[in-house]
Amino acid sequence: MGIGELVGAGRTADVFALDDGRVLRRYRGGGDATGEVAVMAYLAERGYPVPAVWPGVAAGELVMQRLSGVTMVEALANGVITAERAGEMLAELLRRLHAIPPRLSADPGHRVLHLDFHPENVMLTPQGPMVIDWATAAEGPPGLDSAMAALILAQVAVTVPAVSVAARAVLCSLLRQLDGIDGEHLAEARRRRAGNPTLSPDEVGKLDEAVALITEAAGS
Repeated sequence: MGIGELVGAGRTADVFALDDGRVLRRYRGGGDATGEVAVMAYLAERGYPVPAVWPGVAAGELVMQRLSGVTMVEALANGVITAERAGEMLAELLRRLHAIPPRLSADPGHRVLHLDFHPENVMLTPQGPMVIDWATAAEGPPGLDSAMAALILAQVAVTVPAVSVAARAVLCSLLRQLDGIDGEHLAEARRRRAGNPTLSPDEVGKLDEAVALITEAAGS
């Protein structure tokens, strides 16, 4: 397996090209990708739009189908997709995900949760949208996943002035498509987000403002 150029980098991992239409995703901190591979394979078997995936050589690696297209963020910036449609698409993908039974949990109310669901983790490909980056996937109540998705959008809206208007518009569209955001789930999403070691002090410090924005947008 010949590792090629760096083609992407996130907060915790780097992505390298391989020579056969695939990419290698490698955690910088040496985290274990075994669970991520299992979740993605499980979802793919049930028709959910995720890239094909294979285990890497080391525990902190996974080999993934190389996708063509752009992220939803890039599509928004280029005017390829409207904020309204982006919010609708996010809601559709969440509903499809939460219709799939859990892989491990015996609780009938649990589903597979992405827990880092936002426009940078949705690729718009010629075959349709594909959801990437399942490192934080877990199982639990689907309302928590929806609350986390809304909170991430709201957090971007209050911390990144350059995209604040677009993030707010996508958030409002998403909230119109959901059956509401449960207060307990939003509080749990806030708690988890505050404990995320990849967030800056400014991002953590504006979580309450982000929560307030969700409440305001949900009521408008």
